[in-house]
Amino acid sequence: MRQKRTAQASIYELFADHDLGRELESMSAWLDGHRSVLTRVMNDLCGRGLKPTGRRGLSAKSALRCAILKQHRQLSYEELAFHLQDSASFQAFARLPGNERPKKSTLQRVISAIQPSTWEFIHRTLMSTAQQTRIEPAQRIRIDSTVTDSPIHAPSDSHLLWDGVRVLVRLLKQARELPGAPRLSFVNHQRLAKKRARALWYTRGAKQRRPLYRDLIATTRATLAAVSTAREQLLSGRVTGIELAGWLAQVEHYETLVLQVISQTERRVFGGEKVPANEKCVSLFKPHTDIIVKGARDVQYGHKLNLSSGRSGLILDLVIEQGNPVDSQRFMPMLERHRAHYGAMPRQVAADGGYASPGNLQAAKAHGVEDIAFHKKRGLAIADMVKSQWVYRRLRNFRAGIEAGISCLKRAYGLARCTWKGLPHFEAYVWSSVVAYNLSLLARYQLE
Repeated sequence: MRQKRTAQASIYELFADHDLGRELESMSAWLDGHRSVLTRVMNDLCGRGLKPTGRRGLSAKSALRCAILKQHRQLSYEELAFHLQDSASFQAFARLPGNERPKKSTLQRVISAIQPSTWEFIHRTLMSTAQQTRIEPAQRIRIDSTVTDSPIHAPSDSHLLWDGVRVLVRLLKQARELPGAPRLSFVNHQRLAKKRARALWYTRGAKQRRPLYRDLIATTRATLAAVSTAREQLLSGRVTGIELAGWLAQVEHYETLVLQVISQTERRVFGGEKVPANEKCVSLFKPHTDIIVKGARDVQYGHKLNLSSGRSGLILDLVIEQGNPVDSQRFMPMLERHRAHYGAMPRQVAADGGYASPGNLQAAKAHGVEDIAFHKKRGLAIADMVKSQWVYRRLRNFRAGIEAGISCLKRAYGLARCTWKGLPHFEAYVWSSVVAYNLSLLARYQLE
């Protein structure tokens, strides 16, 4: 039966006499003092098809600690499995019983089961500790936004159509292998689709590209028709069971996306329409991905994050946005979230220039914020924002500190690019990175 906590394997915990070893020991002590988080982790492990009975798996405590180790050291699952066997400090932190050394598949299964809401709950518990110990009073905050990329290439309609043909042909081949499936015959259009897609990559001029797009769309529709025929044959035959249900679910999922790609291609190529970003599909495999343009910089594909930080450098709050809302629309919602989580509005706020607007300034002042400094004034008078020029300079310089925090999160904690599949796992990955960063930073403060 799965356990919430690991029975103590040894009275000795061998953390290395090294800065990293002492940091891990301090992080472990904080986790030991806040066992309420284990209930949330236990519920996640038992609610995602990981049975509480049968062979004993990793305890909730070990699963959480392994997840933090992975994000803290930016390890792959294979590397994490190796270090859990090789490093005494890692073994002591993970609280693995006896000689138990989990495989990479076990680690992936339990770590991916921890939900974003659980990571956010752990984050809130960390911030409560920071407030109680006066490490972070949360009275002066800075707000900025960044983007975490999805693991996709820059999308093009031609490549998406080719991806659609490849996936649909793969599903047709899988249909042949279903138990009791009738003889299914279809034409494999993968080579033709690849040729047309590659020709489009090297063809310039709208007039020359239209016939190629017409052929590629016709090929994709023919493959969709073959999938529809196969579905009818399977439903009218003797095929039943969970295998068929899973196949049908995949077909429905990819059919919807492929039809969306065909629609956006026809609207753009043949209709001359500029398709809005929120109506585009940019990946068949990461369909939750948004198109993000920050200022006049390059286009990014992922999700926009709004973050707030305090004088300690801890990340006080995080919002994973849907779509690409402008920063000025997210200023007051971030302050409202701060009041909800910390009990009061901050006394001073510093924000990037994108958040500046007369409406935001007036609304924040009306809610009790004394001083507000936007990095770019955008027509706002300094006297309206803060008490003096000196306060404005202090807050503007204070705001620059969040850039270092974001850089550290991206370089050392994996926030630059999420490699996990699906929107819930994307959110869990982002929150786990922030938790690992905050827990590490809090441990260093407590060691001082």
